[in-house]
Amino acid sequence: MIRNVISYAFSTPAAAMLMIFAVSDLHAAPAAEANTIVLKDFHFSPMSLTVPAGATVIWKNLDGEPHTVVSDAGLFRSGGLDQDDSFTFKFDKPGTYRFICSIHPSMMGTIVVK
Repeated sequence: MIRNVISYAFSTPAAAMLMIFAVSDLHAAPAAEANTIVLKDFHFSPMSLTVPAGATVIWKNLDGEPHTVVSDAGLFRSGGLDQDDSFTFKFDKPGTYRFICSIHPSMMGTIVVK
């Protein structure tokens, strides 16, 4: 009986269209942008990122709270980033670069440039 109900449910045109949209949504999610760090839930994600020299890194704030991106060595400093704002910086020289959110100093991260 359950098999008959399932067969019937997916035999209607509306159900068939629903299945097509449900399956297509599985593949519709955009891939994460390369060299992007997301600020979400008061964390940088990923906390550590390795990039080649000459790469540009993007920080994107997805939190409802403002954040900043500040180099501990003074190399770069964003302004306040509201939700959906981004900050970019190009790393030309190999090295390890640490950064924090100056508003929420427990948020820390590292860029390793090779």
